[in-house]
Amino acid sequence: MTERPKFFDDIAGVAGGAISALAGLKDEVSSLVKARVEEAVRRLDLVSREEFDAMAELARRAREQAEALERRVEALEKVQTQQGGEKA
Repeated sequence: MTERPKFFDDIAGVAGGAISALAGLKDEVSSLVKARVEEAVRRLDLVSREEFDAMAELARRAREQAEALERRVEALEKVQTQQGGEKA
């Protein structure tokens, strides 16, 4: 069996080190990008999807209540008109 030259062992070691360094660099870049995006979101005062959905539901309920109250006022005005006009 022949021995590998030391040169190939050195190249393999350098390549392995470079690969592990790149993996660490990828994680670091990912963390930095995530931090920058979170900072931008906070600075823009954006809301989360859950908060948006909750507010949309509140607005929908308020709209339904306003529409129901409009119908009720119209009905009461109609009854008042039928009973002999408006009284001041």
